[in-house]
Amino acid sequence: MMRGVVAAAVTPLRGGMFDASAVAPYIDFLLRGGVDSLMVLGTTGECMLFSPSERREIAAAFRESCGRELAVHAGAQTTADTVALSSHAAEIGADAVSVIAPPYFALDEDELLEHFAAAAEACAPTPFWVYEFAARSGYAIPLTVIERLRERAPNFFGMKVSDSPWEKVEPYFLAGLDIFIGAEALLDRGLAAGAAGAVSGLASCFPEAVAPIYWVGDRTEGAQERATALRASLQRFPFHAAAKTVLGLRGVPVTPDVRPPLRGLTDGERAEVARIVEEWG
Repeated sequence: MMRGVVAAAVTPLRGGMFDASAVAPYIDFLLRGGVDSLMVLGTTGECMLFSPSERREIAAAFRESCGRELAVHAGAQTTADTVALSSHAAEIGADAVSVIAPPYFALDEDELLEHFAAAAEACAPTPFWVYEFAARSGYAIPLTVIERLRERAPNFFGMKVSDSPWEKVEPYFLAGLDIFIGAEALLDRGLAAGAAGAVSGLASCFPEAVAPIYWVGDRTEGAQERATALRASLQRFPFHAAAKTVLGLRGVPVTPDVRPPLRGLTDGERAEVARIVEEWG
């Protein structure tokens, strides 16, 4: 089972299209930064902005180049696309498959249960995670859905919970489920409560800022505070473009390109991000 700091990887683009040539050096950068594994095509990976065929190409490229454990986010707007992407992730050898609740429609508990159960079955026996992020899906997944899914899906092993504050995260700590914290500011508290680790967007461009929080034996004083402040400084800008700009400034061959309707940085924002990178050192 996956543990530790999972980098929520960006998706390298060039000219608006997936840049497979950047994947291997990007993965090398992340692993040298101390992360334990990767998740691709999550929120940080711009998942919902790619077609299913693009998502299959991206997942396969990361799987081919990643010698560590790899989770693939397969959540999509429709159950049919989610099932197809979950099945593909298992076929290429993903170590876990994650699915967010579909955005837009206010789904009831039975609809959510059937959606998640279909995705879990499609990737079985690969471990299945539910991705809880109310700020992106538009609603929180009821705990009764999680409990019922545990009865339906033998491969349902964990959750990525990206909610905040802590009071919205804590209820998902159910016995027998691996919980991964999404908000870096809550990682210390999550680990104290028994979390299996973090799936971190900040680790996509500053992996060495997040890794010491999990690895208690190597933890440096103030690691949580520094990571929280660093995330807050980048969050002032369009995060996807800022993270990719950071990577370029740090010598990783990832361009600042993002998929519209996301936007790139202004000249002033780019200068501010460069200052953050310089101060980090």
